[in-house]
Amino acid sequence: TSTRDLNTLYLSSMGSLRDRQVEALKAMLTLDSAGGPKNNNVEPSWKVLVYDKTGQDILGPLLSVKELRELGVTLHLLLHSSRDTIPDAPAVYFCLPSDENIQRICQDLSSHLYGSYYYNFISPVSRTKLEDLATAALQAGSENLVQKLFDQYTNFICLESEMFCLKQPRDSSISYYSLNRGSVNDTEMEDMLTTITDSLFALCVTLGTVPIIRCPAGNAAEAVAAKLDKKLRDNLRDARNSLFSDGTATGRYSFHRPVLVLVDRAVDMATPLHHTWTYQALAHDVLPYNQNRVTVSGGEMKKDKVYELDQKDNFWMEHKGSPFPQVAEAIQEALELIKGKEEEIKSMKSELGLGGGEAEENMLSNLSLTDNTARLTNAVSSLPELLEKKRLIDMHCSLATSVLDCIKLRRLDVFFELEEKIMSGTTLDKSIMEVLSDPQNGTPMDKLRLFLIYFLCTPAVSDAEYDQYAGALQAGGCDLSALTYLRRWRSFTMIGSKNLELNQVAGQQGTTKAVSMFSSLISQSSNFVMAGVKNLVVKKHNLPITKIVDDIMEQKQGKFNDEYKYLDPKILRGNEGGQIPRTKTPFSDAIVFVVGGGNYIEYQNLQDYVKTKNVGYTNNTMNPASLRRVVYGCTQLTNSDQFLNQLTMLGKDITGEN
Repeated sequence: TSTRDLNTLYLSSMGSLRDRQVEALKAMLTLDSAGGPKNNNVEPSWKVLVYDKTGQDILGPLLSVKELRELGVTLHLLLHSSRDTIPDAPAVYFCLPSDENIQRICQDLSSHLYGSYYYNFISPVSRTKLEDLATAALQAGSENLVQKLFDQYTNFICLESEMFCLKQPRDSSISYYSLNRGSVNDTEMEDMLTTITDSLFALCVTLGTVPIIRCPAGNAAEAVAAKLDKKLRDNLRDARNSLFSDGTATGRYSFHRPVLVLVDRAVDMATPLHHTWTYQALAHDVLPYNQNRVTVSGGEMKKDKVYELDQKDNFWMEHKGSPFPQVAEAIQEALELIKGKEEEIKSMKSELGLGGGEAEENMLSNLSLTDNTARLTNAVSSLPELLEKKRLIDMHCSLATSVLDCIKLRRLDVFFELEEKIMSGTTLDKSIMEVLSDPQNGTPMDKLRLFLIYFLCTPAVSDAEYDQYAGALQAGGCDLSALTYLRRWRSFTMIGSKNLELNQVAGQQGTTKAVSMFSSLISQSSNFVMAGVKNLVVKKHNLPITKIVDDIMEQKQGKFNDEYKYLDPKILRGNEGGQIPRTKTPFSDAIVFVVGGGNYIEYQNLQDYVKTKNVGYTNNTMNPASLRRVVYGCTQLTNSDQFLNQLTMLGKDITGEN
């Protein structure tokens, strides 16, 4: 087996976060806790799947309609929709145990909607709600129809094999705005912290491991860490009902425990506003992109197209983290490759004498039948794969063209290059004022993002300078509420100096450099013209969150590893305030979680960091378990505009406009 195959094999045996969650959901849908089809029949048992909005959000990125069908799901319906009675069918419910959901489930029981009931609660159901359910079942005479009831511990949305978030962008229950607004009261704050803690606990249950927890002192991340530490500790103490027996730590985590690094969004406010240059992050920034589906405008009088970007798409998996110009070239090469294959198939027709005529007949007499059959069989068997490749490349062509249109229209290359220089503390070759006052450059929001990054990364912006920039932004049609909020935030936290120090350390390796204008990549079939956009080569550098993770994973001496709190839920006699013994060995696994929202830029930066760490890995020299792996999670995955809107709302709260 090649190293690459062993690598893939190793990763699959270790099971990514996504694999673990898919496994749990498939076991739930096969109506058998062991996960295999019931009674080991090949045929799945047909069933109805009923979910609430949260259940839909969790299932959406993981199982397609086709996969649900393969698992025997003939109908999938929202809990709070009008549903017909199907008296013979078993129904699998997948929802939160909220009051209104329990009420609706009880209503279904009394209406005798289905033949049997399998209840799967996304988070644990309370004793009182269980009693309500039991009462409803008894009153309806349906108690014998309730087959199973499970607490699933799946309350998080897994978007990538090593990435998750807790809520959709439309759900503001634990958004940056909700966590940071001035009017938030203690009860609301406590509820939000409990929601985050419960989801992180579910993550630990899904991974089957109890992590060591590290967090900075004095913010929401510390509050979540303390709550999670207590929850894990309590669960481990209750030996009979513990969810973490020795048998649960399968695969990767049976070798070693991961470190969970909890950070607050405040450690880096510039990155969520940054204009980016890699394929996935760019698509998320400029197009409607949610739950692994991206919408591309169809143009006038045409329908918009929705594309699924998933793990089965090899081109996407290989290039989603690449700088955009490289993606354009890769699309070009793939198109030419497919064109070559198509030509081959066409030329085969005349070669096999299928075109009629004397020349063909002569060729036919010289060809043996076995040769013919072999070539035809080969061509026919490779056709479906070729057609699928063509479909995917056409999709990427359309997606990349839409992204390119936005880059050209808004001059995003100019913003990206300038912001990279600001964030890494290198000298600017063009003044910010010049960019802000040019009406050709970007939208008002693009300009505001650029200035906010400058404001966050510059140790001292004088009042006169501030007023001058603010005037230019207002003249350009910008709403300065976000700036009002960040100005106050910065004066409270005095994090400006820390932030700058962090960014400059990160950027010492250099930044972007523009290499000549794009060689015009023109293809008749794709109209993919890249002229007029700078071919920016991105120098790899670690973002602040990656820097923190590196320090903690590698046990480096420095302020993060020394100052961050160290909590170990497995040390049951964790005496309050006393020193608990610390592990000194570097961690192979980390889960980094951002309270207050995350983005694809940080996720990609962490993936690049892991690749660099694992480079040169061969099976002979390294135990597979010592390969580095980082899972990235956040309360909510936002793009820059969504994050900026939340900052604007916070600014309006200050000025009393809201």
